[in-house]
Amino acid sequence: MAGEQAFHRGGVYGGGSAVGPDYMRAIRGDDDYYGGHGQGHNQPAAVTLAKGVAAAAAAGSMLFLSALTLTGTVLALIVATPLLVIFSPVLVPAAIAVTMLTAGFVSSGAFGAAAVAVLAWMYKYLSHGSPSPMGADTVDHAGAKLDSKAHDVKNWAQHRLDQARAP
Repeated sequence: MAGEQAFHRGGVYGGGSAVGPDYMRAIRGDDDYYGGHGQGHNQPAAVTLAKGVAAAAAAGSMLFLSALTLTGTVLALIVATPLLVIFSPVLVPAAIAVTMLTAGFVSSGAFGAAAVAVLAWMYKYLSHGSPSPMGADTVDHAGAKLDSKAHDVKNWAQHRLDQARAP
């Protein structure tokens, strides 16, 4: 189990990285890094408020996009239907109208579902006080690997420059 976890973190079998998970926790200022040992994650009220405002703004903008898309779809249908019926044969405009309606309703539903998901995440995140959103450890691991590779490339480039300058 421990070896498997080390493998997934890029440790024992994965070649390792210059920056470990403890380094990233120290940068973020997680309480567990300094000996919290699983106690609740107590954030200042301003941080919680800022997170809530940011999540509410994201959810509100997605709800606005959903409503705007639905309104645009209905208006397009209202304007396009008489023109298509009067100036075109029946089957081609019907197919175009069905395609436009489908695309509009699907995108409107997708924006609405995204807004609901953000609101649900915001509720869970703010009410349960979870220390980090789901998937944050994966993002931190990717960042650590990227940092490690950037350091390796810098060292390689410096080595090549030193070789080129040597007589």
